[in-house]
Amino acid sequence: MRVLIIKMSALGDIIHALPVLDYLHRVSPGIEIDWVVEEQFQEILADNPLIARLHPVRTKVWRKQPLAKQTRHEIGQLRAALRERAYDLVFDIQGNLKSGLIDWLSGAENIIGFSSDVLQERVNLFFTTRQVPIRPTDHHVTDQYLRLVSIPFAKDFAGLALTTDIVTSPEDDGAADALLATLDDGLVLLFHYGTTWQTKFWTESGWIELGRAVLEKFPASSILFSWGNEEERQVVTRLAAAIGNGARVIERYSLKGLVALLKKVDLVVGGDTGPVHLAAAVGTPTVSFYRASDGRRSGPRGKGHGIVQAPRHCTKCFRTKCDDDQSCRESIRVAALLKEIERLLTATPAQSP
Repeated sequence: MRVLIIKMSALGDIIHALPVLDYLHRVSPGIEIDWVVEEQFQEILADNPLIARLHPVRTKVWRKQPLAKQTRHEIGQLRAALRERAYDLVFDIQGNLKSGLIDWLSGAENIIGFSSDVLQERVNLFFTTRQVPIRPTDHHVTDQYLRLVSIPFAKDFAGLALTTDIVTSPEDDGAADALLATLDDGLVLLFHYGTTWQTKFWTESGWIELGRAVLEKFPASSILFSWGNEEERQVVTRLAAAIGNGARVIERYSLKGLVALLKKVDLVVGGDTGPVHLAAAVGTPTVSFYRASDGRRSGPRGKGHGIVQAPRHCTKCFRTKCDDDQSCRESIRVAALLKEIERLLTATPAQSP
């Protein structure tokens, strides 16, 4: 059997979808799985032994230049590549217009997508041949993805201990080891300040207080600050300086380079953001906080992870902007995060650099 998964973005959602690979290979040994992904995220899926072929796309470029010769050429190449593979099944777990267009380009007869109550954009219904409703028990987004791909196989995923991994190169692993060799012998934590929505950030004072409390509780530990753009770099530089000895800003890594480092640190702390989900995917404990988003729906699961939800009546609002943003940020308490950090670090042996 040859199937196509359409999950192009965003980074966190792609990571949440990784367990479908293990599931499909378990229920259908010998299956070939291809994946359509946005070009900027293909590195996460590259070299995964459970994926037969990647189809990178550039939908943002195509939307800006829909009539350009290069756009028409790339779409034509994608159409040919998809139809050459002659998929038995297409799983559209993106659920919007752009994934619907990929459904159409594939030429497949059997395209499974979500029912209208799950879809981001209802227009997706016109491109799928079977629509899957989620169950009340499928609260986490990963379970929703697994529900969709499980339908043709009639094999429940609930009793399966599904695994995920992101393959890193020896060069990336070596660079991570080299960084860790420069640190003290204590625990290593990675703090990731940045995120996408305004309503997913935390206060700078909170990060500083948390960093100082962690270093006081766990002497000889190190806190590494990662960043994704120049604005974030400037902020985390201020944070590390305010925390003092034991905190430092690392260089910007490629996605695979960051994953290699995440595999080796003892704990990752952040909001609802890609590096937290990357860490969880490779088995590193995490502590994460949620304001506009729902930690129960999209946060890492299991005893190795801690989740703090904003204690407000309007939490889980899914708004990207808010006039009451500052007080919402301040509702995330240092004590709540520190409690989860202490629980995990006292229960999890330190990893050797």
